[in-house]
Amino acid sequence: MATVASTEATRMRCLGSSSLKVTEACLGTMTWGVQNSEADAHAQLDYAIKERGINFIDTAELYPVPLTAPEWRAGTTEQYIGTWIAANPEMRSQIVLATKMCGYMPNSAVAAARTYPAEPADPKPDCRMDRDSVRAACEASLRRLQTDYIDLFQLHWPDRYVPLFGASQYAYERERESIAIEETAAALKSLLDEGKIRAYGLSNETPYGVCEWARVAAKLGMPPPATIQNAYSLLTRSFEGDLAEACSPRHHNVGLLPWSVLCGGLLSGKYSKGEAADSSARFVKYEDYMSRWHPSHARAETLDATAAYCAIADKAGLSPAQLAILWCRTRPFIAAHGSVIVGATSVEQLKANLDAFELPTSALSDEMVAEIDAVHMRCRDPSNSLL
Repeated sequence: MATVASTEATRMRCLGSSSLKVTEACLGTMTWGVQNSEADAHAQLDYAIKERGINFIDTAELYPVPLTAPEWRAGTTEQYIGTWIAANPEMRSQIVLATKMCGYMPNSAVAAARTYPAEPADPKPDCRMDRDSVRAACEASLRRLQTDYIDLFQLHWPDRYVPLFGASQYAYERERESIAIEETAAALKSLLDEGKIRAYGLSNETPYGVCEWARVAAKLGMPPPATIQNAYSLLTRSFEGDLAEACSPRHHNVGLLPWSVLCGGLLSGKYSKGEAADSSARFVKYEDYMSRWHPSHARAETLDATAAYCAIADKAGLSPAQLAILWCRTRPFIAAHGSVIVGATSVEQLKANLDAFELPTSALSDEMVAEIDAVHMRCRDPSNSLL
């Protein structure tokens, strides 16, 4: 590996309480297999890792997205990463590789694909977080990734009912029987003890979930969760409440890996009025994707807030994407022990997103923070829904 000069983007930090040392920027991969080919994926990996010094990659057994794309097949993204690792075996020890197993999902093509490289199971099994499913998901990811260990194995969402993907109200009537956290944790402990995973993390979790995981981990004599991967952005700031307290280094020391920091591309400004987005852009190509941020479906308040953030960026001489990434980078619950996930559909777009990490943190002035907070207070988390 060529020596890469240390930059803001490659500054290292430990993820939560784990020993995993990662760069400030994490390479997101969820478009690989739908919007991106295998060659595209390999080009992005070469650029991010070999040219820019990024050492952290995030994927999932579910990827690519959207699941409604005709070419979607669970596990394709992991397979693309696996063929890159096979072609670059010397790089495996130099990267921190994270993936995710699905939470509760009945009759799931994702669970069916855990038979890879054999044909998917038929009928489709359920995605659950029982002991056998945790092991099956991990083993399938190991095979697709062509590696004998996963650095960070994350639970994509809980087995129990929780409000997900923009929902913000807990509905008692939606509660259901679920796999006990203690059973899931025991399965992860076995994988840790065997060296098949080095650390584990949560995703789309709640304050209750973080605290319960910490309690169960202590009971079982295993490490606590290292990370939590939840939505966080200028338009989605709910993490700043109780989750930030629970995840603080003073309490459970769980690092945030924010997903969709650009809200599917909405915060890049490319969908602004009067500016035609490229036909390959996600919200142009997929009419049914991420409706809460989709410029054709989002609430007026979401689009108004986006326009206001674009104006703040323009006044500061920044692109909207630079402002959105700078905001996330400078939040203490990320800067202390987390990493910012950024993806792209081209190397050029990836370069622009990684360049945003080269800005000094001082580029976000107190005046700009006050302006951002004023927009937020006019309509907090405008893209969220009650249920």
